[in-house]
Amino acid sequence: MATRAEYRIDVIAGDGIGREVVPAAISCIDTLADKHEFRVHWQHRDWGSDYYRAHGRMMPTDGLDQLAKGDGVFLGAVGVPDIPDTETLWGLLIPIRRSFHQYVNLRPVRTLPGVRSPLRGGDELDLVIVRENVEGEYSEVGGRLYQGRPEEAAVQESIFTRAGVARIARYAAQLAASRKGVLTSATKSNGIVHTMPFWDEVVAEHAGEVRLDSVLIDALAARLVLQPSSVDVIVASNLFGDILSDLAAGVAGSIGVAPSGNINPEREFPSMFEPVHGSAPDIAGQGVANPTGQLWAGAMMLEHLGQPAAAAQLERAFAAALADGVRTADLGGEAGTEEFTAAVLDRL
Repeated sequence: MATRAEYRIDVIAGDGIGREVVPAAISCIDTLADKHEFRVHWQHRDWGSDYYRAHGRMMPTDGLDQLAKGDGVFLGAVGVPDIPDTETLWGLLIPIRRSFHQYVNLRPVRTLPGVRSPLRGGDELDLVIVRENVEGEYSEVGGRLYQGRPEEAAVQESIFTRAGVARIARYAAQLAASRKGVLTSATKSNGIVHTMPFWDEVVAEHAGEVRLDSVLIDALAARLVLQPSSVDVIVASNLFGDILSDLAAGVAGSIGVAPSGNINPEREFPSMFEPVHGSAPDIAGQGVANPTGQLWAGAMMLEHLGQPAAAAQLERAFAAALADGVRTADLGGEAGTEEFTAAVLDRL
């Protein structure tokens, strides 16, 4: 008799609606584990803004060492109005991404049943954005000078390494080859005269056999609005990928259903999976949060763990619930978080 696969997943529900949508996704994954004969051991971490208020930091000093022992991290949301994002994000999310070399931020964007795009042609949207996740424009190099004086200045340096650009380009090219064979690279080499021409050169060197289409970021943003189905796989720097993925999710109908994976492709460290939406403090605690983004992130995690059949079943289940008209308020429906989750469980 074959031994059941077992996984240890660290859970950081975090802040706001993260505490509502994470349990919803866990219940669905546990149901799938029984059906597909694997087991998930959930290690719940009470890290986040409440932990910060009590301890002055977002996670324990050995938090990364604790997470390194697991097979993955399942994150809900981070951020509250009364604590600066520089504390909440740079104290939890970004250290995990960088310490675990999660240099791929994978963001699939697809129009789901019953979720209407605000744009003509957006209802057929199906693309993936591959965002470089650990360097680029989001570096820590820089600072503030002469604070409080008229000549006060802020300096922020972008860091693009050959190794960093090459590995994200290779990953995106391999993904594009498995889909339509076309890779769109977001650039701004006509205005950013050092880092973006370097980006273009290295991406071209590692695009392999796929057809490479290098598009200026402003033109690409317009193209996602005017011709959203004309792109398939986009590779972009940290900042450009962050912006484009939210834009694409909006074109697909809702940022509230979008997932993401922070991937370490070499599997030297755990990867982390999370919805794109934030902590939504305006609706937190009301039981109305849409768990679809967390469910989809859970499906991405199952795929990464080597459970593709379970991942596909979970995607089919939440898509079927949406198609049958079970929708939360953000999608124009009346279902609460628990009601929508129950509908997904029924379809599992």
